[in-house]
Amino acid sequence: MNLKKKAVLDRIKNHEEAIAKGHEYLESGMHAHWHGFRPLFVPKVRDGKTLHPHKDWVKNVFIPRHEKALRKAEKILGKFT
Repeated sequence: MNLKKKAVLDRIKNHEEAIAKGHEYLESGMHAHWHGFRPLFVPKVRDGKTLHPHKDWVKNVFIPRHEKALRKAEKILGKFT
């Protein structure tokens, strides 16, 4: 298998897993401490406790960004075939 194609397939798998974890978080609160939800530079800490991501942020920002990236990766994969 071509290395570029494998990299795109891995990227697609990662986006699908992130979308699934986002939906599970919205439904049941699972994966609240998953590293994909953490901010990149500054930890969100209040009174010594790490804060969970806001459900509106997950629904309106996190999931749509990953869905858009997934569509882009699938489009790139289509160019390989």
